[in-house]
Amino acid sequence: MTQAYEPDGKSNGLTDGLDHGRLASVEGQRLGMVIEGSVGNGVEVRLEPGVSVEQVKVGTFVTIQGSNNRFFGVVTDVGLGSTDPRLRFTPLPADNPFVIQALQGTVAFGTVSVLPQLTMPEVLGGGQGPVAAKSIPAHFSQAFTASQNDVEMVFGSEADGNFWIGSPLDMETKLCLDLGELVKRSVGVFGKSGTGKTFLTRLLLAGIVQNGEAASLIFDMHSEYGWQGQDADKGISVKGLKQLFGAKVSTFTLDDEHSRRRGVSADETVQLGFNHIEPQDIELLRESLNLSEVAASAAFNLHEKFGEEKWVKSFLDAGRDGSLLDLAEELQVNAGALRALYNRLGRFTRHGFMVEHSRTDTAARIIEHLERGQHVVLEFGRYGDDEAAYILVSNLLTRRIHRKYVEAKESAMGGAGKEPRPLVIVIEEAHKFLNSSVASQTIFGIIARELRKYNVTLMVIDQRPSGIESEVLSQVGTRFSCLLDNDRDIDAVLSGTPGSRQLRTVLSRLEAKQQALVFGHALPLPVVVRTRDYGASFYETVRGGGDSPEEQKRKVDELFG
Repeated sequence: MTQAYEPDGKSNGLTDGLDHGRLASVEGQRLGMVIEGSVGNGVEVRLEPGVSVEQVKVGTFVTIQGSNNRFFGVVTDVGLGSTDPRLRFTPLPADNPFVIQALQGTVAFGTVSVLPQLTMPEVLGGGQGPVAAKSIPAHFSQAFTASQNDVEMVFGSEADGNFWIGSPLDMETKLCLDLGELVKRSVGVFGKSGTGKTFLTRLLLAGIVQNGEAASLIFDMHSEYGWQGQDADKGISVKGLKQLFGAKVSTFTLDDEHSRRRGVSADETVQLGFNHIEPQDIELLRESLNLSEVAASAAFNLHEKFGEEKWVKSFLDAGRDGSLLDLAEELQVNAGALRALYNRLGRFTRHGFMVEHSRTDTAARIIEHLERGQHVVLEFGRYGDDEAAYILVSNLLTRRIHRKYVEAKESAMGGAGKEPRPLVIVIEEAHKFLNSSVASQTIFGIIARELRKYNVTLMVIDQRPSGIESEVLSQVGTRFSCLLDNDRDIDAVLSGTPGSRQLRTVLSRLEAKQQALVFGHALPLPVVVRTRDYGASFYETVRGGGDSPEEQKRKVDELFG
């Protein structure tokens, strides 16, 4: 980091008012001095006469040189102040610029609120890094805009193996994420429709694939992440993970016809049998299928009567034979509720990916690809708009995959197997799986609460975070929030976050596109990111499109085995 060090007592113009021999950033612009504050609310900085209040934006990084420490923080508010209360009631004439210019910065001045969150090391090197701030800078401490080196010291750099996600506000420096830390806990990507959640998610997933520390399973509702996606604003196609990384990514599809129409060849076509459906799946789908609690509970009665493998087929056969009334009487279930369950399950027979009986274990096939070091994208094709189909398939497969991971993890703990590779499962419209009425039953709620106990975490994408159960949302370690304009959604995203009151202002001031407030486990402090462009310039930075070592070994074994 470029620093000013004055051992001979001479001033460099930026360290006036500081003890000689202290360190101060010389790359950032001097903003002003601290005039008041507290640990809980942050500090107020009075801007210098030459600094316009219009230059400083909410979300800007700031360093403050205190008497004994240098602090790193973020601007949470911008305001106007004056030393003379008469200015409020007797404004100056607008046609007298000389008087206005003379009073600006003296009688009338700008202020910024800064939340100091880190204490920076006094001297570079020595293995020391920024630590959480437990105090605030003293009166008259000088504030500067953060330098590029300050940002790299706090967030790391690409040279350290971190992933470049974007840039801080009003800076061209690269802001990076430690993806190894990111995947240790669940991740949330939030924002109202049209704010760029999908592009941000693509960036994160590309980083995870390139990093190689974890595998990912993506339930791709609208076929945006596999071979290619769409930029609706520009009306162009963008490359998906399969195009960027080749054999590192495997694509599964529920709708082979949809893939062929797009000129895409999937690696696997998925077929699910009625023998795979369990009563818990129906319970989860109760709202989507508009079933009463009695109708959903009847699935458990049917499962007990007909057995695990045949209950759905036998029930549908009974409906076709006209014996539902007899069945309702035998099970002591309301006939109307049973008829409603029959009608809703009958919808699944119209789905091309559903068959009466399937011998193929799709979950096992997905796990095979994951164990070879590949990432899996499951495209839903025309079924992506069918909420019930999306919830059924993703929950059904995830429950089985999670079960395998639990078994593998327990075997590894007992010394009978190797540790399973960390897995990130990506779901869209997450509130459908994680709302308060079903979160305790769905496998996704269980995974969120486990905190990577079995090497499985979630990446949840949603425009309605307030619809996610608060306990589950509190387990989301790192949150990426694009613009939200609903107060309940803003409160939900910021719940349990230190400094949430100040961050609320930051979040509400985001631009409509390509900006996100990022905070949580993987970052030392909250940051507003202007996300990098996902296009030709990004494609050039992608490395590792060839086969993984595991895939190369498999091909050799198949060829010469």
